[in-house]
Amino acid sequence: MKRIYFDNAATTSLDQEVLDEMLPYLTEKFGNPSSIYSYGRESRLGIENARKSVAKILGANPGEIFFTSGGTESTNTAILAAIRDLGCRHIISSPIEHHATLHTVEYFHKAEGIRLSHVKLLPNGHVDLEDLRQLLASAPEKTLVTLMHANNEIGNLLDMQAVGNLCKEFDAIFHSDTVQTVGHYPFDLRHTHVHFINGAGHKFHGPKGVGILYINENLKITPFIQGGSQERNMRAGTENLYGIVGFAKALELATKEHEAHSNHINAVRMYMAEQLQKQIPGVTFNGDLFGRSLYTVLNASFPKTEKSEMILFNMDIAGICVSGGSACTSGADIGSHVIGAINPDPNRVAVRFSFSKYNTKEEVDEVIAKLKELL
Repeated sequence: MKRIYFDNAATTSLDQEVLDEMLPYLTEKFGNPSSIYSYGRESRLGIENARKSVAKILGANPGEIFFTSGGTESTNTAILAAIRDLGCRHIISSPIEHHATLHTVEYFHKAEGIRLSHVKLLPNGHVDLEDLRQLLASAPEKTLVTLMHANNEIGNLLDMQAVGNLCKEFDAIFHSDTVQTVGHYPFDLRHTHVHFINGAGHKFHGPKGVGILYINENLKITPFIQGGSQERNMRAGTENLYGIVGFAKALELATKEHEAHSNHINAVRMYMAEQLQKQIPGVTFNGDLFGRSLYTVLNASFPKTEKSEMILFNMDIAGICVSGGSACTSGADIGSHVIGAINPDPNRVAVRFSFSKYNTKEEVDEVIAKLKELL
């Protein structure tokens, strides 16, 4: 059966060029990067060249880039460091963050008594910057602001420059979960007031199990994981050598082809939105689809019926991969916390379609035809 994959916000397929770059490090270049002989030096060189490449693309210094296991570890490291090393006793976040952030800030709120505030959201799901200003202005403690750059379920984009400027004005620490945007948008970290960002290779056709944490060079923090001197004493454990090499290659390819791919993906996304509006009665969209929005994500809302409640299951049977929200909760019988925060209508069913450079308008036509049949 032919399969159509419209869940690229959950994970993407590995690019063949990325696999080709990784293969030597899976075979003959297998040395431990901490070893001093030639095999080890060869592996170390692969890691450091990858670090330089990532830093150059993101507009950072190589010393500010640390390789991790992915977005969740990077987020945990940043939040812990802000509390333990940078003196933050107050956290401002939002109710629609990824659970990697939400669960972490809730843990520190309960376990260590860190004060936790949630910024208000506008009706379209964007952060209310005026409320953020008021929360910062009224906070007597050192504050960490942790807000995601692009929401993984509805696609809304945060104005990072505006939030960064507010954090600068009130001397707050700023962490942004950029897992959905590293590899999809250009960054210039030297000219962005942000202290931590994170990325995950599998969101832009790189390997799973590898990510980055950017730590601004002016911060002095201690490790999250103890036990070794890897990553300049900041992240113990033998490095994911081929994952790191693959991450850098995937980011390089994504950057080189950004304009063409982003235009193509957005055209597919907006074509699907247009066809849904034309052909599916009662459809609406969650988030700011026609405004400041991630070009890979389309979150559609359908009237709740017996048929629409079974939509994900029946589309899977038809070979169509979509999601009801974040992949991290797709197996749980609970509604999306994001949709619950911005559009808590029990009479609607939300479906997230997310696209990659490999998707086509012809696939959209096939999915629309199946939706008409199912609904």
